[in-house]
Amino acid sequence: MSYSNSIIFGPIPSRRFGISLGVDLSPSSKQCNFDCLYCELEGAKTISSMQTYPSVKDVITAITDSFKKHPKIDVITLTANGEPTLYPELDLLIDEINKIKGLAKTLILSNGSTIYKKDVYTSLLKLDTVKLSLDCVSVKCFKKLDRNHSSVDVEKIVPAMIEFSKETKNDFVLEVLFVKDLNDNDEEINLLYNAIKQINPKRVDIGTIDRPPAYKVKPVTFECLESIANSFEGINVNIAYKNRPKQESTYTEDEIISMLQRRPLTKEDISNMFDANSKILLNKMLENAKLRLVDSSGVEFYKIL
Repeated sequence: MSYSNSIIFGPIPSRRFGISLGVDLSPSSKQCNFDCLYCELEGAKTISSMQTYPSVKDVITAITDSFKKHPKIDVITLTANGEPTLYPELDLLIDEINKIKGLAKTLILSNGSTIYKKDVYTSLLKLDTVKLSLDCVSVKCFKKLDRNHSSVDVEKIVPAMIEFSKETKNDFVLEVLFVKDLNDNDEEINLLYNAIKQINPKRVDIGTIDRPPAYKVKPVTFECLESIANSFEGINVNIAYKNRPKQESTYTEDEIISMLQRRPLTKEDISNMFDANSKILLNKMLENAKLRLVDSSGVEFYKIL
């Protein structure tokens, strides 16, 4: 079977990573060890390993051909109709991509389910950016929301993420997707916060359903996401939400300091929360070195020095 034409999608512009070239490691069908209720792909039986997949040679050929047509690629994004770490030749593929990537960075978008497996763990260390999902911590939540295959030992995921974060020299980002009445309760939010504090990623992206889901589940509100972000004290939290509402207010210097001590704010947060005078004050504080602007895997945060 020839996959070369269907492996690549894009390049597409990404706000965080620049021009991204997508690489689908399961172009023929959905192959995943989760059947998440919110998935934008149709529901499918979970699996423990990929049955059909392109060869490393096919993938490298497809990437090389795309580079010839689009020489200004900023990031090569490994993903799949399902879970990319189930690709059986992942380690070799990453090695081969690193040989040809030039100035481009490498990124993988994974559900995090295999991070405790030594071969996957070692392979992910070779990538410039690793973005893993963590929607739940409790076993019951995993079973209800992410609906994992029996081969996934969910209790090993967080400990492995903690070790990976300590060992990697590159960017490690977590993503949490909140679904109404499933992982938006206080118990699960507290478990997530305590786990994320221990994992200590560069950044956490939190969001909710914004595309038609595979099953009948509903998104949480922006206000819910904002409340969760504010409860994640001391963590670089980026709220990913389409058409987020404007809530401009006036803040004093003390209020700005108090907010940033609780959690760093992104430029998008500032744009939506601060009125014109407060933005002027914020910039003066930046000039006077009372706070700093820090890049965290492509998202800039205002933080207290």
